[in-house]
Amino acid sequence: MTSSQTQYLLLLLLSVGVSAVEVQRPRGVPLSKRQFYEEGKPFTCLDGSRTIPFDRVNDDYCDCKDGSDEPGTAACPNGSFHCTNAGFRPGFIPSSRINDGICDCCDTTDEYNSGAACQNTCRELGRKEKESLQIMLEITKEGFLLKQQLIQEAKRGLEEKKAKQADIQISKKDLENKVEALRTVKETAEQPEKEAKERHLKAWEEQKAVIQMEKDKAKMAEVLSELDDDADGSVSVAELLSHSELDPDSDGSFTEAEAQGLLGGVDKVDTVAFESVWKNIKEKYISEHTNTETPAEVETPGEEIREPALDNDSEQYPEDDIPEEEEDEEEEDEDDDQDDGDYKQSPPPTQTPEKKEDDDEGTMPPFDQETQILIDAAQKARDAFDEAERALREADDQIKNLEKEISFDFGPNAEFAYLYSQCYELSTSEYIYRLCPFNRVSQKPKFGGSETNLGSWGHWAGPEDNIYSLMKYEHGTGCWQGPNRSTMIKLTCGKETVVTSTSEPSRCEYLMEFISPAVCQEPVLHQHEEL
Repeated sequence: MTSSQTQYLLLLLLSVGVSAVEVQRPRGVPLSKRQFYEEGKPFTCLDGSRTIPFDRVNDDYCDCKDGSDEPGTAACPNGSFHCTNAGFRPGFIPSSRINDGICDCCDTTDEYNSGAACQNTCRELGRKEKESLQIMLEITKEGFLLKQQLIQEAKRGLEEKKAKQADIQISKKDLENKVEALRTVKETAEQPEKEAKERHLKAWEEQKAVIQMEKDKAKMAEVLSELDDDADGSVSVAELLSHSELDPDSDGSFTEAEAQGLLGGVDKVDTVAFESVWKNIKEKYISEHTNTETPAEVETPGEEIREPALDNDSEQYPEDDIPEEEEDEEEEDEDDDQDDGDYKQSPPPTQTPEKKEDDDEGTMPPFDQETQILIDAAQKARDAFDEAERALREADDQIKNLEKEISFDFGPNAEFAYLYSQCYELSTSEYIYRLCPFNRVSQKPKFGGSETNLGSWGHWAGPEDNIYSLMKYEHGTGCWQGPNRSTMIKLTCGKETVVTSTSEPSRCEYLMEFISPAVCQEPVLHQHEEL
């Protein structure tokens, strides 16, 4: 209930049931215009168009264009008749309804010459309305008392928020200092950790190189043995020609000259000289004792070893849900894990480059005790830094939220503050409507289906003299081939806080009726006019 409604209610309560003091004036003229109708003096049309003798007022002939000379007859099509309605509310009816045989005024004054059998029902109507208005007045009084409590609570809440904000600001400065101090500790601990891990990796790379060299020598000896058909401890041009896959230009014709070129321009090489030959042929050479697998196929098991690492790294996602691009990125990133600072105690074999090498090389050994101590110390420093940084972010978020609440327009006296962070629902036959003041409005099908956003908080949208009577929510979900949904919330006075109704006056534009004691105005007594 708005302020004007409350004032009107009180005025009506004072007038209803009170015997009217009848002031003499022409039939159909309201008291507010009595001064224009002085008997014995010429009458000037209210629009100022002409002046006529007073005896032509209510003579059943329309002289004035505005119909003001015939307030009590049906002579003028644009005239109006004032119903006194003593004991009830006065009102106006079109002059065309005067003496039409239908009782429009509860005091029967509109049918003074029709012969219609009308009964004066004003006092009964006044009694019923007075009872109804009395109930509304009591609700307004109680609602206003609740509003005063809400205002007091809002004041206390505002003071508490400001005090809390000040405390957090102080603790934030301490947290900032703590973060910077822990950053220094972390960086100091990470430097020796990084150096130790690099030493460990370098040692492992050297160990792998030694293993690879040994394997290469063993393979070279095996190949020398295979090529040395006459077992004379050397490899000749003829022996080399038995392996056509070594053809340098791969033209399908492996000649003696090409074989001699591979042997360094000679016809035969011994064990020592074969080492330089081996460097030129080992990529193409196919052993006589192996199957027909290509070099690419031999490398396939190395690829298969890599796949479980992807699965392990993606356990939180269903296997089918991992995008192909993401899988490729994970494979490419695996080789970078060691350098990117994966500070686990012992990196899993699947996360190191060594997994692509032959199984004989094994996996990188665990870190030695000294290195592990450095890693643990660095990880502890990182954990402490991360925790302090998280606490600083939380403090920032708290300050921002408090600043938003403190500066928010919750009404002239913050009476609407209690609605913040609350939600209210209205269930209809098809939908459940949810209003979260200063946040959003939504609609959800009652029997399954997704929620539809009917608008997010926009601004107070009431008229200038009562701006807090309407809330505007906008930029909701777009309608099919239409605008974005929006909702207007109409607030009325009441003892409870509840959504009472919802409708869609225009396509994609919703209207909700919302009752709240924060809207209630203090009842003010006014003097009423005589009838």
